[in-house]
Amino acid sequence: MPANSTPLIAIVGPTAVGKTQLAVDLCQRFGGEVINADSRQAYRQMDIGTAKPTPEERARAPHHLLDLLDPSEHFGLGAFLPLAQDAASDITSRGKLPIVAGGTGQYVWALLEGQSVPPVPPDPEFRTALEQEAAEEGGAQVIHDRLRAIDPARAEALDPRNVRRVVRALEIYHATNKKPSELVQSSPDISAHLVIGLTIDRKALYRRIDDRVDAMMQAGFLAEVERLAEAGYPMGEGALDSPGYRELGQHLLGELSLDEAVSRTKTQTHRLARRQYTWFKPSDPRIIWLDASDSRTPEQAAALVSTHLSDTGPVI
Repeated sequence: MPANSTPLIAIVGPTAVGKTQLAVDLCQRFGGEVINADSRQAYRQMDIGTAKPTPEERARAPHHLLDLLDPSEHFGLGAFLPLAQDAASDITSRGKLPIVAGGTGQYVWALLEGQSVPPVPPDPEFRTALEQEAAEEGGAQVIHDRLRAIDPARAEALDPRNVRRVVRALEIYHATNKKPSELVQSSPDISAHLVIGLTIDRKALYRRIDDRVDAMMQAGFLAEVERLAEAGYPMGEGALDSPGYRELGQHLLGELSLDEAVSRTKTQTHRLARRQYTWFKPSDPRIIWLDASDSRTPEQAAALVSTHLSDTGPVI
């Protein structure tokens, strides 16, 4: 069954806004299971720095698509979609409610729209050449500009610093001579789904992010980065090119003091939140926005789910 014919509840919004907590709460109320839509939480050994659901949260609600692969492995939309679609179908077949939660907008919308990704195999020689070019001074922006000249829509959706995804988009164009944004097939009618967005005043969000980074440090984030580095994983590359892993890796190399690394982690996470809002726009009519700072939000979300399920019929 295609994912866009399986009724889904999606909880979206920026990092640190409370998506996991609300998803778990709704799972308990409605007999649901969580499908992870955070691209970094799919990796093993990256627990604290990705704010992965805690053991207690996993005990309260089953979670899917966590801890799938090692940090050195590649996990992109093409890998996510079939796994998420299979999870949604499996959850529904057991009479449970699939609840998608995560801040990777590309993953969320692709799943809800029933997208499929062009099966273009990797071209190691082409990839290596572009990655070497991106490693040079200003090179990441250069290859992003090259993608923008070819496919402005795809370039707009990608951060220039996310070299791996920019290279992949150029790789698809190189193999097919077609714009990556035009090769993605989808059924954009998502009326079978309910998309609940959590948002909060920007300054309050930044305070939440800063508090969470401090809590991560107290929970052993630096030790987590040390273990990954000792295992041979280069910080700042691939899956580990994420706020905190990159900066704490620079601290371990003696390039930043610990205070500087923590401060930069907070700043980079603020930037991540702003990018996430480009995927989840307050003006998007597909999203019903709730105030994450309002104590009534869990009840409001539950009412939305109850109404949606009564309108769309039983899960099974």
